[in-house]
Amino acid sequence: MPQMDGIEQIEHSDGVLAYVIRSGATASATTFITPDQATFQAGFVVYPAGGEVSSHVHLPVRREVVGTSELLFVRSGRCLVDLYDREQRLIATRELGVGDAVLSVGGGHGFRMLEDTVLFEVKQGPFTGGSEKVRFERPPSTTADR
Repeated sequence: MPQMDGIEQIEHSDGVLAYVIRSGATASATTFITPDQATFQAGFVVYPAGGEVSSHVHLPVRREVVGTSELLFVRSGRCLVDLYDREQRLIATRELGVGDAVLSVGGGHGFRMLEDTVLFEVKQGPFTGGSEKVRFERPPSTTADR
């Protein structure tokens, strides 16, 4: 990932767990924060005034995706996001506010609301119901940095 102000890559021995994207993060040129081979792509697409995106249709390309990536964008409120490795060990906790987002690409995550909060979520589908995730308890005391 290119080094960008306002973007934090949370890594562990499992690899990249998440990207925290702060509300003030921006780019002066088109820059993706995810690598080309990632199954979920996210980045800044930059155009000058008068520029345009040509009208287009995406072709039906068959892709095989294992796992589910999610982008959660804080529309209002404040919360803590806890990020876990595959063994459900807490790796990091970050506070998110209005305009911040977290792109979860590995491991696990949980949210604790500090205020009434609205999250906007984008993830791969189709949704198959509760059988696609394992819920677990957050450790009672956390030493992960904030």
